[in-house]
Amino acid sequence: MNDASNKPTLGTADIMRVMKLLPHRFPFLLVDRIYDMNGDESCVGLKNVTINEPFFQGHFPQFPVMPGVLIIEGLAQTAGALCVASLEEGYKAELVYFMGIDRAKFRRPVVPGDQLHYHVRKVRNRGRVWKFFGEAKVDGLVAAEAEVSAMLADTAEARAFASKHG
Repeated sequence: MNDASNKPTLGTADIMRVMKLLPHRFPFLLVDRIYDMNGDESCVGLKNVTINEPFFQGHFPQFPVMPGVLIIEGLAQTAGALCVASLEEGYKAELVYFMGIDRAKFRRPVVPGDQLHYHVRKVRNRGRVWKFFGEAKVDGLVAAEAEVSAMLADTAEARAFASKHG
């Protein structure tokens, strides 16, 4: 028998918690809130798209459209925040490296006034490397989708990687 006590507790992260989970800041923080956080399995991120976004000055002034690459970045940020939130209480990821994008598809434009909902679901996790499938939706319709992978790292690991590959 399945009772309510067996259901996972779905968490929420307001903007203050999102900023604790991610190293990104304005103008590159592309997630305003995260809800329905189910461990490290899935969640939904929210981005309120406004005309004040700096990229709209040049993309495109006569018909402002959110760049697709930033929509995918928002999916990746949502997934990264979910990864960090699922780790032990004391762990603080200093960096979340975006490692890859696969099967990206863009279905419709995202414009000022839209609310983007980033639906992400874990595909797999090995150590601190994660892969997620995500869909960015506006009014329930898919605007973009992709598989994204990321790695959680601290500053020392980042410096070691940069010196080895830099």
